[in-house]
Parts: sequence; structure tokens; C-alpha cells
Amino acid sequence: MTEKEKNDLFYVCSLVEYIARQTKNRRGIVTEALGREGIEKQLYDAEVNHCLSFEQVSDEVIEQYKIPEGDFDTITECKYSIPSFMDIGKLYTIMIEDCAESGKEVDELIQIFSSFISDKISDFQSDVYYQNPSYLECSYKAGYLLD
Repeated sequence: MTEKEKNDLFYVCSLVEYIARQTKNRRGIVTEALGREGIEKQLYDAEVNHCLSFEQVSDEVIEQYKIPEGDFDTITECKYSIPSFMDIGKLYTIMIEDCAESGKEVDELIQIFSSFISDKISDFQSDVYYQNPSYLECSYKAGYLLD
């Protein structure tokens, strides 16, 4: 991946996290609503969109893709500091870069955001987010959190 492609991937991962928090949805629900074409469009538009606020782009994406309000709220009841949506976006970017075959980053993005590991990362009452990305990648590939 080029540096531009990595930056675009980071932007889109952060955007998915931001939208999921705004709509109280699992991250996989957001990627499912966008679909492969929508994710590819967001990657294409990332260079321009990242001059805009996440709030504005998020509102437009939620409206365009009709992303419903969910009930997966991992923030309201959290007693601890919550990592920023960009911190989480960076973690997903690292995982996608490490796990994806070249040219298959969109497929890997969809798979990771739709897998069990995404819900575990989103549980801000736990310490999963703070684990080493290599551990998260191995757990993702195994299909469960490794001991």
C-alpha cells in the first residue's frame, strides 16, 4: 500500500468507528450498510472528505446509506477513559494492513469489522483495546480471544 492508501484506510476505519458510536451500532452493521461499493467510495473520497469534519461526513453517510439507530452503546455506561475514534481507527488500520493480502484490504476491512474481535475491541469496560495488535490479529484469525 502507498502512504496515501494507508492514510485513506485510516480515515475510513476512523469514520466507521465514528458512525458506529453515533448510531450505537456494531461496527459490522455500519460496514454492512455501506457494502463493498460504499467502502470503496469512502476510500476514494477520503482525501477530500478528510478536509471536512467527521460530524458532517458521518451525517451524510448515515443519511445516504440509511444507517439506523442501534442499541450497541459501549460508551454511555463506561466508567473509564474511552479511546478516541481515531485511536480505534488506527488499531483497525494496523490489523487490516497486517492481515490483508495485497489488493484485498476492503475485503479484510469488512471481515474484521464484522468479526467477534470488533465487539471485543468496542467493549471499553475491558482491556482488549489496549492489547498488542499482534495478539488481536492472532485472536481474530483463531476466532476467539487467546489465553
